[in-house]
Amino acid sequence: MNVLSTGYALARSEDAACDDAWLVRERNGVTIAAVADGISAAREGGAAARRAVEMLADYCLSRPRAWSPRRALADFVAQINRHLHTESLARHGQPELACTLSAVLIEEGRLYGCNIGDSPVFRWHRGGITRLSEAHVVAAPELAHVLTRAVGLAPEIEPHFFEAELAAGDVVLLCSDGVANVLPPEQLADLLSRQATARSLVARARAMTEDNPELRDDACAVVLELAPGERAGDPTRRPLEVIRTLRAGDTIDGHRLVRSLGGNHRVWLAEAPPQTRAPKLQPPTRVVLKFPDPEATDTEALREAFLREVRTALRLTSPDLVRAWVPEGLALRCYAMEFVNAPTLRSVLLTSRLGVEDARELARFLLRTGQFLLGHDLAHGDIKPDNILVLREAGGVSFRLLDLGSASEVFSVTSRAGTPSYLAPERFRGSALAERTEIFAIGVTLYEALTGAYPYGEVERFQTPRFDRPPRRLVRHNPAVPPWLDHIILRALDPDPERRYQLFSEMAYELAHPARVAPHHRKDAPLLERNPLRFYKGLSAALFLVVLVLLYLLLQR
Repeated sequence: MNVLSTGYALARSEDAACDDAWLVRERNGVTIAAVADGISAAREGGAAARRAVEMLADYCLSRPRAWSPRRALADFVAQINRHLHTESLARHGQPELACTLSAVLIEEGRLYGCNIGDSPVFRWHRGGITRLSEAHVVAAPELAHVLTRAVGLAPEIEPHFFEAELAAGDVVLLCSDGVANVLPPEQLADLLSRQATARSLVARARAMTEDNPELRDDACAVVLELAPGERAGDPTRRPLEVIRTLRAGDTIDGHRLVRSLGGNHRVWLAEAPPQTRAPKLQPPTRVVLKFPDPEATDTEALREAFLREVRTALRLTSPDLVRAWVPEGLALRCYAMEFVNAPTLRSVLLTSRLGVEDARELARFLLRTGQFLLGHDLAHGDIKPDNILVLREAGGVSFRLLDLGSASEVFSVTSRAGTPSYLAPERFRGSALAERTEIFAIGVTLYEALTGAYPYGEVERFQTPRFDRPPRRLVRHNPAVPPWLDHIILRALDPDPERRYQLFSEMAYELAHPARVAPHHRKDAPLLERNPLRFYKGLSAALFLVVLVLLYLLLQR
């Protein structure tokens, strides 16, 4: 059974080190995950937490074959405890290397776990959540923060052990009290039911403490998803076979290549094999196949990038994205996507512009899709008209987002991955992907869809553009654009990331409430641009004073 994992930790403040630690490792079908929380009263609690998870993972993945998972956990936790306790006494004369520890080992569809302290382990199953771990704290409510057991406090230790049979679709959550003390189980269940990642859970816990800083603590989480359906036999574990040359008429895993889509000949329209024994009664189904770069044969980074793209495409299910799967075969040669017979926004813009209502729907679509990806700790990274399909239906226009090849974990990318004309200014300085960099790309796309022009001009590859000249108001290109939409898009395009929308939801709110949109101008805009009424009032007052002075001088003659 395939295990998809995410992990994340966040310190209580930007200027402090995080004393929570997490780790997930997999080998030969066995997954080990651990979370540890350094005891704040111990001088080296954070160091103890980091060492505990690393040691446990190393021990468990190299355990003797004859040992059961429970024996391995019991023996290795005891060793870690003795090691930290002995070293602490030798160096400090008292226990200063101390932490909580929760660990699970998943093998052949069964979970084995143990915990010491109050870092909980939950299992989400069919909408319900169950706590598997035991809280080792003082029973009195006013002393519930006081631990009764922890790793490194005493020579011997008594963990709590638990086991559970797992099913496809189950989710296992390990977290520190910085998450569990803020998010109640029912809220955790709701978030896990919506495929929340570790980063999402930690971010939600941090948001819950914005108005109560005294509740803020280091926060850490590990989410393990038992992948259902096709993902249970993870196709990305197959050997990757790179086909260097592709031609129309070639047959790959039963799919006949029809024609290349795009300029790199790695994306092809293909006819899928018939699903019945009477192919004459069933017309061929068209799909899109995407193949790895030919250089992936010799370049490990390209191989891993393609495998990551496949995992991402298989994991994400949304009506705003095209469905993806991997054709059956002994090796992984490509992955398939549904073929949607619709033009891209780029081809539409070659002959016309979007109307205001269609552009507004496009904005809603891109913000909604951005929020969906963010919920999976991802950012698309290459939002542009080429990657958007336009579907004209009786009920109006709708869109689909293509190409997850540049999708990366949010906050983690510091390259220029993407298309230069749509990159936010800070991306050229090495800043990471974030909501506000995606919002800039959305702004460029909307500006282009309504005006047919780039707000800051077209940017060539390897060129570092200048953003000191503000884009022209959209209404000057297209008089149909209302002022409120003009200001929304200009704010999304502000070169100063602090003056841009910070959140997808913030921009979506203003898009839904035009009457509440405040005018947006560049930081150094003159008064005439920022407030014409005030400018002309001031000018009128100045002219009036000049007239009075001239009249006074005339009367003095």
